Amino acid sequence: MTQTFRQPEILEIARREGRVTVEGLASRFGVTRQTVRRDLTELAEAGKLERVHGGAILPSGVTNIGYAERRALAADAKARIGRACAAAIPDEACVFLGIGTTTEAVARALVNHRNLLVVTNNINVGATLLANPDCEVVVAGGTLRRSDEGLVGTLTMRTIEQFKFDHAVLGCSALDEQGDLLDYDMEEAGVNQAVIERSRIASLVADATKFERTAPVRIASLRDLDRFFTDAPPPAALLGDCRGWATSVQVCPGPE
Repeated sequence: MTQTFRQPEILEIARREGRVTVEGLASRFGVTRQTVRRDLTELAEAGKLERVHGGAILPSGVTNIGYAERRALAADAKARIGRACAAAIPDEACVFLGIGTTTEAVARALVNHRNLLVVTNNINVGATLLANPDCEVVVAGGTLRRSDEGLVGTLTMRTIEQFKFDHAVLGCSALDEQGDLLDYDMEEAGVNQAVIERSRIASLVADATKFERTAPVRIASLRDLDRFFTDAPPPAALLGDCRGWATSVQVCPGPE
């Protein structure tokens, strides 16, 4: 396969899986590792990928990638995370589900729960839960973001202030080795901070691609949360820190 055809496919794999490795691409395309490294270097120089040890990831920055791309990214992992998180939420609970494609996976896994009251600032979550006749859905008011159908702002905060949540489920754009949850939008971060303060049990749902990304706005620390659902063991530095925290880390690996 020539470079012209190889590089678009490399990008497609990165968008679907979150990262690519030199070894994996060399085996897939039947080329040398040096050839793959050259491809990755050219894609990085063009701003389409970011080089990391052993491969490359989607580029980080001060703006997020498109919502359709995020929805397709690590979709299988998000489904596993969603099922695990939903299994930890009992029937007859008041639940907050935040903005993000992984929280949408949680919503899909909640469609058979009974007697739920779900508050959300994610229109996609609200629409998903309409399939559950035993779920009352409250959509927080606010400014509608065209990019992802999320609601943020003063009206969103006023809605949240009316509730005390049994469970809150939040996503993030990145998670660094110090355990800080990061995002791109200050207003969304403010909403999530308010939700954490009003929740008995607060959970983070984030796939392993978030370990290799960065974002400029701090939401909170894992120390502020009770549960963390992910699909692969977090970096050693983060896991080491977690041992002294109250946060429960549940890894939901894929099939061998």
